[in-house]
Amino acid sequence: MAEEIKKNKTDKPQNNRRERPVKKEDDGMDKRLVHVRRVTKVVKGGRTMRFSALVVIGDGKGNVGMGIGKANEVPNAIDKATVVAKKNMKKISLVDGTIPHETVGQFSTTKILMIPAEEGHGVIAGGAARAVLETAGVKNIVTKIHGSTNRINVVRATLNGLLSLKTREEIAARRGKKPEEI
Repeated sequence: MAEEIKKNKTDKPQNNRRERPVKKEDDGMDKRLVHVRRVTKVVKGGRTMRFSALVVIGDGKGNVGMGIGKANEVPNAIDKATVVAKKNMKKISLVDGTIPHETVGQFSTTKILMIPAEEGHGVIAGGAARAVLETAGVKNIVTKIHGSTNRINVVRATLNGLLSLKTREEIAARRGKKPEEI
């Protein structure tokens, strides 16, 4: 009996944080449902309800994409968003599980400051930004959102910031120099 109690205690997450569901796709991608909202269109005959889903998908190795899907039912909206996210996959630059340099991503009125962190620091980010960073494969980063915290804008701002990153090797190749010279 005591062994069962010990086993149950060790099954729980150690950091008292509610674990977000991560779905593994059959092709090895991590899929995160960031947000589902009910949208209403008012027409002559009344109101028509639909659902909008925001999905982030990534392989954990530097590829990440986001998609928005709308449908009459939630599962259909999630499926549509997943297809769009797979089409919009982009490659980002990572160095040892973190970003190569400090950057600011911006979309609309949302700005997100991203600072590289040391090994063991973890992902310090809000919900929508955390989903993007974890599916992309970032292990250590510190972020701060300024302005609007609308989830769609946060995801887009995070992606814009990640796409603006350049490694030392990429900058050296662009300038026609060796990485040691920079």
